[in-house]
Amino acid sequence: MRLELWMLLGSVMVLTAIVAVRLSYRLGLPSLLAYLGLGLLLGESVIGVHFDDAQLAQTLGLAALVIILTEGGLTTNWQHVRSGVPAAMSLALVGTALSIMIVAGSVHWLLGTDWRLALLLGAVLAPTDSAAVFSVLRRLPLPHRLAGTLEAESGFNDAPVVILVIMLSSAHGSGVWALFGTLLYELLAGAVIGISIGFGGAWVIRRVALPASGLYPLAVLSLALGSYGGTALLHASGFLACYLTALILGNSRLPHRPATKGFAEGIAWLAQIGLFIMLGLLASPEELPGELWYGLAAGFILVLVARPLSVLIATTGFGISWGEKAFMSWAGLRGAVPIVLATVPMTEKVPGAERLFAAVFVIVVVFTLLQGPTLPWFARRCGVTVEGLPTDLDVEAAPLEELNADLLEVRIPARSQLAGVEIFELRLPPGAQITLVLREIRGAEGIIERISFVPDKRTILHEGDELLVVTTAADRDAAERRLRAVSRSGKLAGWFGEHGG
Repeated sequence: MRLELWMLLGSVMVLTAIVAVRLSYRLGLPSLLAYLGLGLLLGESVIGVHFDDAQLAQTLGLAALVIILTEGGLTTNWQHVRSGVPAAMSLALVGTALSIMIVAGSVHWLLGTDWRLALLLGAVLAPTDSAAVFSVLRRLPLPHRLAGTLEAESGFNDAPVVILVIMLSSAHGSGVWALFGTLLYELLAGAVIGISIGFGGAWVIRRVALPASGLYPLAVLSLALGSYGGTALLHASGFLACYLTALILGNSRLPHRPATKGFAEGIAWLAQIGLFIMLGLLASPEELPGELWYGLAAGFILVLVARPLSVLIATTGFGISWGEKAFMSWAGLRGAVPIVLATVPMTEKVPGAERLFAAVFVIVVVFTLLQGPTLPWFARRCGVTVEGLPTDLDVEAAPLEELNADLLEVRIPARSQLAGVEIFELRLPPGAQITLVLREIRGAEGIIERISFVPDKRTILHEGDELLVVTTAADRDAAERRLRAVSRSGKLAGWFGEHGG
C-alpha cells in the first residue's frame, strides 16, 4: 500500500478517535470503549483488516502503557496525592494480593477453572487502569486525598502485577519465596532508580539552557522512558521507575512545564488511540459471545466481592470513611492494562490463554459501561463530592516557573458559604490575590450575559462566580485551605475549628 494512502487512513482514524473522545466525555465514559469499538469495526470480521500477532500486540501494548503511565505521573499534583500515598501503596500491594486470591479461588471453586489459569485471571484483572481512572475521576469534584489515593494506586499497582503475570505465564514455575524475593528486588530497585533519575534529571534540566523551548518536553519524556528501559535491563520494575521519574519531574519547577505537560498529554492520547484500536483488532468478535457468561460471572466476583473486600482490608487504619471506601470499591476501573496483560499468556502458549483474553475483553467492556457513567451518581450517594475546589490553571504564555507563582481557578457552587463574603473577609495569605472575577448577570430582555472585572477588597462574591487566583508557590497550600474552609463554614471558619484540611 502506498505511503500516501496509509497517511490518509491514519489521519482519518485519529480524527475519528478524537471525535469519539468528545462523545465519550459527554456520556461520562472512558474513551477506551470508543477505541476498542473502532478496532473491532476495522477487524477482519467487519471491514477486513487482519491482525493476530499476540507477541507484537504485547510489545506495542507495553510501550503504550509506559507512555500513558508517564503522562499520568507528569500530570499528577504531588500536593494533592501526598496524603493518600500510604493508602495507595497498601492498595497496590495488599489490596492487589487479596484481589488476586479472591478472584482466583472463586473462579476455581465456582467456575471450575484450573488453578494456573485462575491465578492468571486474578492477576490480570487486579490492576486498575491509570488512563481510565484519570479520564473519569479528574472530572469529579472529589477531595484531593480521595482522588489522589485512587490515582496513585493506579500508578503503583501495575508494577507488581506485571511481574506476577510474567512469572505465572512462564513454563518454569517458581516457589513462593523465590516469587517474594523477585517482587521485593524488582520493586525496591525500580523505586530507587526511578527516584534517582527523577531528581537527577530535574537538577540537570533546571541548569541547562536549551536552545529551543520544544526541546524541554522531549528531554522530560526521554528521561521517563529511559528510566523504564534502563531499569528493565537491570531486571527491575521499569513501570514503577518510569512512573516515579515522571511524578518527580512533573512536580519540579522546570522551564516550560505547562508546555511539557501538554506535549505529554498529546502523546499519551495518541498512545491510547493506537493501543485500544490494536487490541480491538486482536480480539475475535465471534469468540466473545461464547465467553460472555464466564466473563460476567468473573467480573461480578471482581467488582462485588474482591474489590470491596480488598479495599476494606487494605485501607484499614488510614482514617478513610465508610463512604470513601464504598466509592473506592466502585471506582476501581479496568482498562487497557488487563487486556495487554492478557496477551502475555498467549505469547507463552499457556493452555486456555485465548479464552482468558476473550473473558478479560468482555469484563473490561461490560463493567466499564456499568461503572463509568454511574461514578458521578455513586460519588454523590456516598457523600464524597466537594464542590468549589480550586483547580490548576496552566498558562503557557507567562513564565510562571521563573516567577515562582501559580494560578488557580475557583468556581463558587450553589450553597457555598463563599457567596456573600467580601473579598477582604477571605483573609487570604499575603502571597495570594483574587485578580479577576467572571460573573453571569441578567441583561436587557432577561438575557444572561457573562462579564469579567477586576475586584477590589469590598467586592461581594456571588454563587456561580468564577475566580482567578494568583498565588506564590509558598502560599498556594495556605490559600487553598482557606478557600475550602470559607466555602464550608463561612468567613468565621477559623473560629469554628474549620481550617480547610
